[in-house]
Amino acid sequence: MTDYSVIDQPAATKASILARVPGVAFMLVLLFVAFATTTPGFTTLANLSNVVVQSTILLIIALPMTLIIMTEGLDLSIGAVLTLTSIIFASVLLPTGSYALAFAASSVVGIMFGAVNGWLIAVPRIPPFVATLGTLGIAQGLCLIVTDGQSIVGLPPQLQWLYGGTILGIPVPLVMAALAYLAFHGILYHTRFGTYVPALGGNREALRQAGVNDSLVLVAVYTLGGFMAGIAAMLLTARMNSAHPTAAIGMEFDAIAAVAVGGTQFERGNGWLFGTLLGVVTIGILRNGLNLLAIPSSVQVSCVGLLVILALFVDGLRSTEE
Repeated sequence: MTDYSVIDQPAATKASILARVPGVAFMLVLLFVAFATTTPGFTTLANLSNVVVQSTILLIIALPMTLIIMTEGLDLSIGAVLTLTSIIFASVLLPTGSYALAFAASSVVGIMFGAVNGWLIAVPRIPPFVATLGTLGIAQGLCLIVTDGQSIVGLPPQLQWLYGGTILGIPVPLVMAALAYLAFHGILYHTRFGTYVPALGGNREALRQAGVNDSLVLVAVYTLGGFMAGIAAMLLTARMNSAHPTAAIGMEFDAIAAVAVGGTQFERGNGWLFGTLLGVVTIGILRNGLNLLAIPSSVQVSCVGLLVILALFVDGLRSTEE
């Protein structure tokens, strides 16, 4: 009996460690190996750096999406709001030349949309899918109204530094994304507000009994999402050196997919911020590899959907074995 236990213990330990590895990690390694062996130029330093930088905009909106989903909510409007805030940023920057004023204007618009989303869900208790679907339509319509369906061009060339410049040798978008991640990590894991977020999805009644205004917290979570859309708008505008009325339409799909792939559940308030980071990188690698293979964007969307299903399938298998 003793001999069996000694021999079996390392195997059991390895199995338990493997069981804790999330499905997104398997998908990340699998995709990297697959593209590294089949796609010329994928593993070059320039391309991998490009993957990381291009993933920063997605990460900035996926972080608040994590908190939103942890409340058993959803924000379908964040891609359209990102597009609108990019248009507002460019519309203010073009005549004034003031980056501070442009950022303030785009942030206010993002905050307003986020607050409206949160209020609609918290007070009249409209389902998140319906409420944010409505604001998605409003934001898309405003994008077309403000621009008349045309791109806003002629922005100051200095704007490109926000996306192509460096700080101490580190790309500016990466610095902004890292600061955003650290801020959300601190908010979620080291503040009282952070303890309220999973409680909204896991045990809202207990939150109310503790004297916490759950509606106010919910509005704050969605408002934070709108504010982050305003921050991401600067990078999006700098990346294109313009603003277009359909620039980020559909990005909400990638944000939700990254959160889902990363292991955050749509119920019980269970979420993992680092998992979202892994999910963003995984989707970035997938889209980059498919771009190098000249796969149409329509097919790429299907591949992202398949990635979500496979990652959750792996997690499901592991959970049944535990």
